[in-house]
Amino acid sequence: MSEHTRTTKLVLIGAGSAVFTKGLVADMIQTPDLGPWELGLVDIDPAALETAEGLCRRMVDATGAQIAVRASENRRDLLSGADVVVTTIGVGGRRGWEADVFIPRKYGIYQPVGDTVMPGGISRAMRMIPALVAIARDVADLCPQAWFFNYSNPMTANCWAVRKATGVPVVGLCHGTFDVSRALARLVGAPVGESTTLFAGLNHLTFIFDLRWKGRDMWPEVRRLLDAQPPDPFVSTNPFSWSLFRRYGAYPSANDRHVVEFFPERFPGGQYWGKTLGIDAYSFEGTIADGDRSYAMMRAQALGEEPLESWIFERTVGEHEQLLNILRSLRYDSREVYAVNLPNRGSVPNLPEDAILEIPAVATATGLHAMQVSDVSDALAALITRRLASTRLAVEAALAGDRELFVEALLVDGAVTDIAQAKAIATELLDAHRAYLPNFFA
Repeated sequence: MSEHTRTTKLVLIGAGSAVFTKGLVADMIQTPDLGPWELGLVDIDPAALETAEGLCRRMVDATGAQIAVRASENRRDLLSGADVVVTTIGVGGRRGWEADVFIPRKYGIYQPVGDTVMPGGISRAMRMIPALVAIARDVADLCPQAWFFNYSNPMTANCWAVRKATGVPVVGLCHGTFDVSRALARLVGAPVGESTTLFAGLNHLTFIFDLRWKGRDMWPEVRRLLDAQPPDPFVSTNPFSWSLFRRYGAYPSANDRHVVEFFPERFPGGQYWGKTLGIDAYSFEGTIADGDRSYAMMRAQALGEEPLESWIFERTVGEHEQLLNILRSLRYDSREVYAVNLPNRGSVPNLPEDAILEIPAVATATGLHAMQVSDVSDALAALITRRLASTRLAVEAALAGDRELFVEALLVDGAVTDIAQAKAIATELLDAHRAYLPNFFA
């Protein structure tokens, strides 16, 4: 059997994801040039694993795809010999995510997402990091040559911690910069396949500083469209991100819903253009309800209570699509460029060497090679460096189980400015997630 037709073993840890697993399998079905596949599904929740396995088997049976599905609650049962390992875990699930947002809300801190920065994102890091470090150690033990991709948030903190604690070369992937680049192309009327971008920053705060259509600079056209009446919906629904573009000449991914959380001092009390963040602006409760509905539908389909939708087998835009495209570029050396989260190591000279950055990288047969990005202005670098300080403290706090560092991370983040309040929030969050914090509670 040739290299290009051998079975590829992909292990998905956190397979109970309400959206990702379905999209990944749909993409695997649509990419026969990368098959055949052995798909290992792992989830510590038996019901979630049953759901994921049932749905995957129905999809494979309906199409006759060359995908052998295996499932286990114990990842070590499946990791041996894996070519690709993907993590989409959410320690504590959506109920834990609710606590990350609702507890700080009692103190007047409003978040529309709560999975990256501010108290909610920092709290999430405390329980995500130990779990991902444990997974990375198993990868190093059982399949050290595998590509290890992480989708779990907070992306920057998670990848930084895994590399620091284990040395395992995890690669962080997120569809945000990919999606925003496409949105910018559509704004100027450029076919997506003919447009290019350059960018650098942190996951969910990645500044796209160059936009071109067949090599032509498109920022002048963007500036013209900013003053058009009525404004394009992409412009009118992201007022803060476009204000940053006007000031710095770079557009931040991934739009206002995420970007506002990196600037809490500009939205006291969560006030955002006459609305409140997480309430009537990017409703957090709405996001949670959508996730619950998606999972319920996924389970109904897995159990045969609902038919599979026809679109389920069509290629869709999202994280899973990028993963399969990256694997194709790595295998066939097509040298496509993707937004990935990797250690800086000089790629952006005016940002810390050891920081995890979201930067362009070329996927080749010899691996992912980060591009040199020397166009980041000192002003943008200062914004990014400030956010890295809090993330660095969060990583250290999670790895050591250090309450004082957790409090310091909250204060450096900027959403909390009073030390007594920071200590109170930290105590409540740690107590709420006690079951998932082995480094804090022996």
